Amino acid sequence: MGHEDFTGESKPVQNSPERPTGISNLRRTIDFISSLISLSHSVRVFTGKWQLIRNKLEELYSGLIAAENFDSGENPSLSGVLPSMMATISECYDLATRCVDLSYSGKLLMQSDLDMVFAKFDNHVKKLAEIYKKGIWSNGYALVVSKPSLGASKEDMRFYIRDLLSRMKIGDLSMKKQALMNLYDVVVEDEKYVKVIIDVGDVIHVLVGFLCSNQVTLQEESAQVISVIAGFDSYKGVLVAAGVISPLVKVLDFGSEAGKVGAARCLMKLTENSDNAWCVSAHGGVTALLKICGDENCKCNLVGLACRVLRNLVSVEEIKRFMVEEGAVSTFIRLLRSKEEVILVSSIGFIQSIATGDELVREIVIREGGIRALLCVLDPKWSYSSKTREIAMRAIENLCFSSSTCVSILLSYGFVDQLLYYVRNGEVSIQELMLKVAFRLCGTSEEAKKAMGDAGFMAELVKFLSAKSFEVREMAAEALSSMVMVPKNRKRFVQDDNNIALLLQLLDPEEGNSGNKKFLISILMSLTSCTSGRKKIVSSGYAKNIEKLAEAEVSSDAKRLIKKLSANRFRSMLSGIWHS
Repeated sequence: MGHEDFTGESKPVQNSPERPTGISNLRRTIDFISSLISLSHSVRVFTGKWQLIRNKLEELYSGLIAAENFDSGENPSLSGVLPSMMATISECYDLATRCVDLSYSGKLLMQSDLDMVFAKFDNHVKKLAEIYKKGIWSNGYALVVSKPSLGASKEDMRFYIRDLLSRMKIGDLSMKKQALMNLYDVVVEDEKYVKVIIDVGDVIHVLVGFLCSNQVTLQEESAQVISVIAGFDSYKGVLVAAGVISPLVKVLDFGSEAGKVGAARCLMKLTENSDNAWCVSAHGGVTALLKICGDENCKCNLVGLACRVLRNLVSVEEIKRFMVEEGAVSTFIRLLRSKEEVILVSSIGFIQSIATGDELVREIVIREGGIRALLCVLDPKWSYSSKTREIAMRAIENLCFSSSTCVSILLSYGFVDQLLYYVRNGEVSIQELMLKVAFRLCGTSEEAKKAMGDAGFMAELVKFLSAKSFEVREMAAEALSSMVMVPKNRKRFVQDDNNIALLLQLLDPEEGNSGNKKFLISILMSLTSCTSGRKKIVSSGYAKNIEKLAEAEVSSDAKRLIKKLSANRFRSMLSGIWHS
């Protein structure tokens, strides 16, 4: 025959391949395409053009393999195009051989010939697609897809993706859906497939096209695949350049519930990069997302995702202003009353983001009842998780503690009682958080210190002076130091004899686990402002600890405390301790 295959090992003596007996035209064409693809890898000139040709060959190969598996070789329409395919393959094989041998007459002429053969292969692919669209593939074939094993070569992975691409392009609805499902499976299983998908560029455009399909299943499945790709920072730009944002927003507006969830998840990942925020806004994304958040019939998962997308967008000042004008604050304060924790957590995050550093928005939050709604999350009668309560408490702290007006509103709503409840009864993680919040609250206003004293906070803080955690002991001591500066609190503190005894006991220089001595002495200094306080300090059996600190020159604060205690009639009781 002159040659037996197109492997490149023996060169053909003619341009037209001979027809082996016993092999169908379809199988023969498939084999020759495979050999031509193999030979093309040996070409070292015009590599860009040969890559384009090879892409078309792989696409054609996948489509013909699919037809063979379906046993469609005798289909008249398909049989009719095989001779012209073989003619182009033979022509291309001749070009490949001359490129390998560098035996062509001129570069410009060869480039022109390669462009023409590429156009012919592109035309063959389109004709094949038209034939398949007429229905030669059945639903049953959708299951016949062989996935490469783990650790497969890049070429095997690439071939598999091209096979799926062919099915997505020319299969019926069932086959397209199955191909999308298979595509999702591999990108989730092995992220290397994502890189292959990017390299096989048509896949992205087909996926984006499916988002615009009137077939709900194609929208849903393609959104799932795109969501995985959007999780890679290096590929977000590829998706945006392919025009993915506009159809995603349309799915948010008109898609099914599952489609909307997929679209929102994609947008959430894409808008982690603020550069894409404007694109989402320009295509009406903000309005569509706010509509979802305001729809009481939307499921919590979708609303939670929409909240998170809007939170990403709010970092752009102009978009934030648009949200405020569209009533976003009112919408999200309504969501703060949701019993669904997914919605609740997401809406708290949004409220924080839109109000932080913006006095005007914070005033709207207060006016619309946002603080009261956040405090309801802390109400022990509701069965929210500790994590959700922590998030609500941090939001209250961030929104309210920098404004004396907000602190007053908090106090009027009984915030101190709620705080004290969790300091007394909360599990360790939330108990420590509430202690930190109490510590910060002490520093906000005189009114807050009085309210905390009236509620009984000082007794709880005294207990924390002996905690194992140094940070906890220090916070408790500093908070007490701040609270006893208020005369009413000071008198209340002194009434309990055990309080002063414990403070003096913790001042023992040999007490390895004592709290911060600076704040303990500060508390005692404040207590000397009242007569009963001075008496109880001096008469305590642990008063000598102050002397030990002073004599060891460990603390200058201790010396100042002794000097204050030594004034007037207490001088005789402490004579010899102070040396100036």
